[in-house]
Amino acid sequence: MHRTNFIVREPLLDPRQRVLGYELSWQQHDGRVPTDLDLEGLVGFVAEHVNHEDHGWLLRDKILFLDAVPAMLSTDALHALPPEHTVLTFDIRQLTDLDVRSAVQAVRAGGVGVAIRGCDLTLLGRNLSPYASYVEVRFTGMDVADQARTYASAKHSALRMVGRPVGTWADFDACAALGLDAFVGKLHLTPRPGNPVKGLNPSQQIILQLMQMVQANDDVSKLEGVVKRDPALTYKLLRYINTAGFGAGREVQSLRQAIALLGYAPLYRWLVLLLATASSSGYSPVLMETAVVRGRLAELLGQKTLGKGAAEHLFVAGMFSLLDRLLGLSMQEVLDTIQLPDEVVKALIKREGSYGPYLALAEACELNSNLVASLAATLALSPSEVNAAHLSALAWAQSVGLDS
Repeated sequence: MHRTNFIVREPLLDPRQRVLGYELSWQQHDGRVPTDLDLEGLVGFVAEHVNHEDHGWLLRDKILFLDAVPAMLSTDALHALPPEHTVLTFDIRQLTDLDVRSAVQAVRAGGVGVAIRGCDLTLLGRNLSPYASYVEVRFTGMDVADQARTYASAKHSALRMVGRPVGTWADFDACAALGLDAFVGKLHLTPRPGNPVKGLNPSQQIILQLMQMVQANDDVSKLEGVVKRDPALTYKLLRYINTAGFGAGREVQSLRQAIALLGYAPLYRWLVLLLATASSSGYSPVLMETAVVRGRLAELLGQKTLGKGAAEHLFVAGMFSLLDRLLGLSMQEVLDTIQLPDEVVKALIKREGSYGPYLALAEACELNSNLVASLAATLALSPSEVNAAHLSALAWAQSVGLDS
């Protein structure tokens, strides 16, 4: 049933701000609530696209939380997902049926996680633990810390608690301190407060210089001279070349050889990634990962119509769309630091031009926005195409080695 539904995602954070996994839900193209059959289709589509026959689970250590209905418990597609990375989320009312409770216990015995939402606080103890590994607690009103304190006091050792919505880092800190295990909110779009150093740090200044040199097609020897000024950058480039297999079975130890092997377009792309990951201002891992997924998703969405060259620009637009928050600068200040194609600038400033709608669609997929269907229709992209690109972008973000 994925022909008419769109995947939207929300990241779940652990208490150390890392992305624990993603909550995926089906959004009907016309805004209706997905049917049981729709939700069954979500399991099959995910299994098809992120659990590779040869390479296994493409999302590495990430857990997927999937909106679930009882019919999912007996679908064959569920067995195609790794149980340790799969959590089915049920409404507590669905567990009033004895047959459903029995089926839930069976999949739990097989290692699949189960999350329960909508339950009363008094059920957080032993009554729920045979059926659930996670319980969702909802915050209402302003005093999230006080509500978290209440939930924490009722915590049962067999259940992990997922709090939502957690919309500020102050609320995140309160929940983490009180022992909640995971958090869903809009933190993937919010810079981490503290004492940010506004602007570019020395490492980023060198990366930016290299980007401009690559754009100008400067000689490899000149690029090598700039890279050598930053030992950490030298290490990262050589490590990237060797782990990505560019050396074709032999270790690359020369900077000049590394740059020549990589080529200018892939080098520019790697530098864009590095510029974001080298941030020391407003830094949070989830913000960085969101930028990478958004860039890759925008690129994949545009490849079919715009071609590979333009899609490379879409990747840059997607990455740069969060660079202001990663660097603690305004978007105009970011654009003043590097010369970008006019179409990329139009996309970044007003989501206009030939690239703007693709960037807007990539953003809508991470906001649970009702605009997903209309934006996709405008670009003549089917739900299947958007969903496949979305899951591919998630997998790619895990593969690029953001810490390398």
